[in-house]
Order: sequence, then C-alpha cells, then structure tokens
Amino acid sequence: MRPLLLHSRSDNIACPGCGLLQRLPQPRPHTVTQCVRCGLGLSQDAYAGLEAPLVFAAAALLLLLPAAMTPLMSLISFGTQRQNWLPTGVEALWSDGFGALAAVVFLFSIAIPFVYLALLVWVLSGTQFGSKAPLGRLFRWVVELRPWAMIEVYLVGCCVAYTRLQDVGSVHIDVGGWCLLAATLAALLTGITLDEHFVWSVIPFHQPPGYSGTTVSCELCELLLNAEHAPSTCPRCGTTLHRRKPYALQRTLALVIAGFVLYLPANLLPVLSIERFGHEQPSTILSGVRELIAAGLWPLAIIVFTASILVPLLKLTGLSLMLALTHWHSPRWLVGRTLLYRFIDFIGRWSSIDLFMISILVALVQFGALTRVRAEDGAVAFAAVVVVTMFASRCFDPRLMWDAAGGTK
Repeated sequence: MRPLLLHSRSDNIACPGCGLLQRLPQPRPHTVTQCVRCGLGLSQDAYAGLEAPLVFAAAALLLLLPAAMTPLMSLISFGTQRQNWLPTGVEALWSDGFGALAAVVFLFSIAIPFVYLALLVWVLSGTQFGSKAPLGRLFRWVVELRPWAMIEVYLVGCCVAYTRLQDVGSVHIDVGGWCLLAATLAALLTGITLDEHFVWSVIPFHQPPGYSGTTVSCELCELLLNAEHAPSTCPRCGTTLHRRKPYALQRTLALVIAGFVLYLPANLLPVLSIERFGHEQPSTILSGVRELIAAGLWPLAIIVFTASILVPLLKLTGLSLMLALTHWHSPRWLVGRTLLYRFIDFIGRWSSIDLFMISILVALVQFGALTRVRAEDGAVAFAAVVVVTMFASRCFDPRLMWDAAGGTK
C-alpha cells in the first residue's frame, strides 16, 4: 500500500472538545475554523505553512544552547560574586536533599524544552525535505511534550527572582540570560505560527484496510477510522485507539483528590527560608506575594498570586465541577465547561513560576553565615500540586461531558 495524505483540510473531523463529527470547509486565508457545537478551534490559517515555525523552532533551539552553557545572571553581595547557570539551581536543590524538586526543575526547564524543540525541528524539516523517519510518531511526542516544556515560565521565574535579589545585592543579567530571553521569544513565535492540524495533514502514512473515516477518532492526531477495521494503534501517530480515554473520570477524580490534599501544605508550609546573620525567616507563597507588593511590584505580585494560588485552585474546583456534572448527566453549561477545560489545561503550567524562582534563589544566595536561602518542604508539596493538576487535566476527556448529556447543547 502506498502512503496517502489522509485527513486533509476538507476532510471529516471529530471535534476533540465535544466529539461531534463534522466536515471541515475548504481552506481560506486568514480564517480560523471552529466547531459548530462547542466553538473549539479546529484549524488555523490555512496558508500559515511550515517555513515560519521551522525557522522559529530552530532559532529557539540554537539560542537555548548558549542559555544553558553560559551564566544567566550574577549576584554581587558582601564583596562576593555568584553566578546562576541554567543547571545551577538543579545542582543546589539536589545538594540540599531535594532530589524530587531538582528532577522537576531539570525536566521542565532543561531536558524537555531541548527534546521538544529538537523533535519539532526534525518533524518540520522532514516534511519539508522528505524523510524516512516515522514523522507521525515523532510529532506525537512533540504534541505530548509541549505542555511540559516551560522555558517561558522559567523566564518569568527569573524575573520574580531578580526582583527579590535586589534586597540582597547587585544583580546583573549575563549573556545566558539574554539568550534565554531570545530563545523564549522564538519559542513563543513557534507556538503562534504552528498549526498542528496542518502538520498532521501533510504527514504521510499507510492507509489501513477498510478505511472510511467515519467512526473512531484518534484522540491525539484526530485521524478518523472505521471502527470495524481499525487497527489497535493509530496508523499515523501510533497512539493506542480508544473511543474515549479509558477510565478518564476515575483517574481524574483520584488526581483531583490528591491535588486538594496537597494544596493546603503547599500554601501553608514555607516554600523557602532566608537566613540572615543567623536569623532565619521562613517564607510562604503568600508572604512572597506580600513582599512583591511592599516593593511596589504589583504586576509581578498579581502574576505570582494568580499562577501559584488561584490557578491550582481553579483547576481543582473546575475539574471537580466537570466530574460532578458529568456524573449527574447534566446538560448545563456544556459549551462553557468545554472552554473552561481548555483554559485550565493551557494555564496550569504557569503555576511553576515559584518553583523556578526558588531554584534560582537557592543557587545564587549562598553567602555562608551572612545570607543564604534554602528550599523547604512546602516547595515539594507545591511541585506535587503542579504536576498532579497537570496530569489531572490531561487525563480528563471533555467529550464525556457531551456523551453524558446526550450530546445536546
């Protein structure tokens, strides 16, 4: 069998938000196609192409290399200079006995961004110049890793840390910091110009026997297959095929309960402690917000308060509401619930700002008995809340809300 470019822009598609089967219209420039039932965006500008995201992704990857290999910022205090590199915070947390926290910071700020950008460049260049690599399976990993690649969140954490370091000494942005800023800008432009639906439509794959494109939708690449003849895995991206995510409600419920249990210690326990001249001052997330307000940094205070306190609570309560209304087969607010799910699934990663800020402070503020910063147990609980709530939103299947309500609006 020869490879076919199935799932073209005028093909049928099952909306990943509500599950409605519909036909995409013919592509038009500068238009965005939305689901007729829930309003979810199904495709971006048909003429966006692949050249722009390829250039931006390659630039972000190249700029991330010097950002990881040169100092990000320097702190001069008590006549001593200390420098923070991208891996320095990971090393400091590991040395202080916070191995799990160090692993989270390493994965989110270093390992996953590099892998994500490298795979994206590979896939986009492969579609442009031809490649025998399994582009569908590689792009599947690109889509899966995107929420966990957090260089833009790390940059905001650097800004928060910069403001708090002003009280300790003189802070300077080094070459790595400017490279990180440029890499973040390039990564953001990559996300703006990249149309995942278009990339899937140009990835070749082998047509399965009996293809009709009407019954089973791959939850990741949205390929439609005839359930009677569908293989166990998607022929385009390799995802195991299910009509709906298996045990989605049970898994989400378990993770939401765990998130609520962890939320209290994450906000009540100190996330870090500052020791100055033998006097130790513990700091919670809320006290850190108050310090930013006292310094007149209202925008950063609002960002930290929203990302670290409000967003996790919004995710937990929002998912709880969705679980309850789905269990009760309620047709209430189906469109609003679908949009809320997409919002909390997108915004949850920004709760990591405080984690990155802590890793930077722990790495830089180490001046012996004069001044030093240590991570505390509250930071571990907070990191667990971030990871658990992200997994909870990824496990939930919004199509179940429409199924439970009978597919009505």
